[in-house]
Amino acid sequence: MKDSSFSSPSCSSNLSLPKIILFLFISITLFYSIYTTNIICFPHQNPESLTTQTHLKTPPPISPVSKNLQTHLPKNESKTSLEHIVFGIAASAKLWKQRKNYIKVWWRKNETRGFVWLDKKVQVRNDDVSSLPELRISANVSRFNYTHKYGHRSAIRISRIISETIGLGLENVRWLVMGDDDTFFVVDNLIRVLEKYDHNQFYYIGSNSETHLQNIMFSYNMGYGGGGFAISYGLAKALTGIQDRCIQKYPGLYGSDDRIQACVAELGVPLTKELGFHQFDILGNPYGILAAHPVTPLVSLHHLDIIHPIFPNANRVQSLQRLKVPIRLDSASLMQQSICYDGSRGWTVSVSWGYAVQIIRGIVSPREMERPSRTFRSWYQEADPTGFAFNTRSFEKDTCWEPFVYFLSNAIYDDLRNWTASEYVLDRVSRRTCSSKKGADPSEIHRVEVYKTPDPFLWDKAPRRNCCRINPTKKKGTLVIHVGECREGEIIEVHSENKNS
Repeated sequence: MKDSSFSSPSCSSNLSLPKIILFLFISITLFYSIYTTNIICFPHQNPESLTTQTHLKTPPPISPVSKNLQTHLPKNESKTSLEHIVFGIAASAKLWKQRKNYIKVWWRKNETRGFVWLDKKVQVRNDDVSSLPELRISANVSRFNYTHKYGHRSAIRISRIISETIGLGLENVRWLVMGDDDTFFVVDNLIRVLEKYDHNQFYYIGSNSETHLQNIMFSYNMGYGGGGFAISYGLAKALTGIQDRCIQKYPGLYGSDDRIQACVAELGVPLTKELGFHQFDILGNPYGILAAHPVTPLVSLHHLDIIHPIFPNANRVQSLQRLKVPIRLDSASLMQQSICYDGSRGWTVSVSWGYAVQIIRGIVSPREMERPSRTFRSWYQEADPTGFAFNTRSFEKDTCWEPFVYFLSNAIYDDLRNWTASEYVLDRVSRRTCSSKKGADPSEIHRVEVYKTPDPFLWDKAPRRNCCRINPTKKKGTLVIHVGECREGEIIEVHSENKNS
């Protein structure tokens, strides 16, 4: 019950009670804001004293390396080139006769440096000497313990390639690059990736597995050895100093690459991810990944014995040899995807330069086209899209949306026009007739011509896809495409009419 005799106290300022409360609230809030700002921002009450009183000691002089906050080389050093890179290739005598042929495709006599490290001696033919790295036998590792029940203790031998290579005392080395005998390197693009980074600092550069479960089992923080990874010379020297002691700590690890990652982690160095290193922990046809390659230089391909040949009607070695032509003409653009539309015929066109062209009846957005189509399965035989460490899209079973695929057959350089002319031929596969009307029928197109000006400085700019344009032609059964840097204001969209570039 309320007491009627109660009366409010008087206030000399004649302010009402709500106004007093509001005034007090604003005052307290303002005081608290000033107080906390001083605590967070200024260690002393006078802000002007920040520059003089907080630096109680003169900092040590900044070295040229620590001054280099970005990943560029110090100004007094030349750009990284092939002569600065030493490859350490892990191999076994059991598989050497077959796998040496992969190395021969990418190895450059008198240009590339490195060694193949084997478990025991192999027979050497005369043509092997001039077309392969020097062969060396790894040191005995029987003193190290290995307890993983599903693995092989050769993982210890392979992990020590780094310290054994450093022990050779080679000069003018900036990077050690690890790979397997079934790894194919695009060395020009490897250089493009590594020259971004300062080899004097500690860098561990590579990429993950394509299969999600592999990354969960091993690590998303690990550079997978088959896809290849690079270690700066400074880090390699530091790793050599601790590696044998570190290996003893991890007898239960499965492979060589997770042992290296464990030891690199003890040095506090994370993995710097570059998506162009491809472990290819997949089964089946890698076409889907290669035709929608990330916007980054293609550096390596692995598991060449397991994946399908990347070109139809060719074996694995022949497929790699076919790539040598576009690599020689324009290595920076190899596998880079451009997307454009033929509005008059209702087609989506995708160019994976130097590899393949696909025509799809109907309009598919760039957002969908840049996702790899699932022409492959995960390492664990599953086709479930959640099994991959990246977004994918289903490979169309509806023949109306099934792509017409044209693979590289030839490429030349026209020095008068300063462009490359590459030819792609329809993959001869049986296909049913599409009953619905989703654009014109591409089956009459038997070949595609792609014209492009080489751009060796493509990766010195911000990552962006090239634009492609459909050109009019009187050549029967031929689609003519121009690929090049996007013009100002140009976007990837459907045009109702084709325009000459």
